[in-house]
Amino acid sequence: MTDTKPDLGKFGSFGRGVTPQQAGEIEALGYGAVWVGGSPPAELDWVEPILENTTTLKVATGIVNIWTAAAGPVAESFHRIEKAYPGRFILGIGVGHPEAHQQYQKPIDALRGYLDKLDEYGVPKNRRVVAALGPQVLKLSATRAAGAHPYLTTPEHTAEARRLIGPEAFLAPEHKAVLTTDSGEARDVGRQALDMYFNLQNYLNSWKRLGFTDTDVAKPGSDRLVDAVVAYGTPEAIAARLTQHLEAGADHVPVQVLTSSDKLVDALAALVGPLGLH
Repeated sequence: MTDTKPDLGKFGSFGRGVTPQQAGEIEALGYGAVWVGGSPPAELDWVEPILENTTTLKVATGIVNIWTAAAGPVAESFHRIEKAYPGRFILGIGVGHPEAHQQYQKPIDALRGYLDKLDEYGVPKNRRVVAALGPQVLKLSATRAAGAHPYLTTPEHTAEARRLIGPEAFLAPEHKAVLTTDSGEARDVGRQALDMYFNLQNYLNSWKRLGFTDTDVAKPGSDRLVDAVVAYGTPEAIAARLTQHLEAGADHVPVQVLTSSDKLVDALAALVGPLGLH
C-alpha cells in the first residue's frame, strides 16, 4: 500500500451523521466526502449504508475516540468496510479530552500506542488521519498517518499546520458555517455550537496559540473568536472564508453547516456555486 494522499475533493460535509439518502444528495451536489463527528462505537455499522447509496463519495470519521473504541474492533470494521467498498473509507482517530476520560494520558503517547495497534492489525497508514491541534500531534499525524484533521481552527492554524507536517501529508481542517447575513443571529448559533468547547483545555490552548486572549476564550467567547471559527454571511462570503484554508495549505475542508438536519442539504446546495463544485 502506497503512501499517496487521500483524495476527498476540495470540500466535504461534516456533521453528527447523515442518512444514506442525504449522502446521495450531498454526493450529487459535488462534495467529495461526508465526515461523521462524535465518538462512534467501534462497529462503524452506519458506514456501509452510506457507501451503498453513493458511488464515489468518501466517508470519514471525525473522530473515533481511542478511549471508547478499541483498536482491534476498529481495525476489524475498517477491513470489513474496505473489502466491500475499496478506497472509500477514511479512519479518523483522536484522543478526546482529559476532562472526559479519567484514563487520559499524554496524548502523544496514547496516540502512538493506538497507531501501533492499527499497524499490527493492518490498517494502512494512508487511510487514517489524526485529530491534531498542537505541534507534537500534528507532526505525529504526518509520520504515522496520512495526515491531520484539525477541528475548530482558522486558516492561520492551517498555514502553521502545513509548515509543520510538510507538503506530502494530508490536511483537512473542519470549519463551521451559518447561512445568514445577520451577524447577531450567526454569532448566537455559533456560540451554541461552541459552548462545550470552552470547557476543554485542548481547544483553549489551541486558540491561545493562535493569539486569542483569555478574555476571547472565556465562555461564551468573544465576537472575534466566534467570527474566526464560524463563517457566515452570503454564500459567497462563506465560500471565500472556507477557501482561505485551501490557500493556506489544506487539501480538503469539511464544512460543518450549523443548521437542522432537514435543512442540511439545502444549505450545502447554496454553497455549491460559490465553492466552485459545479
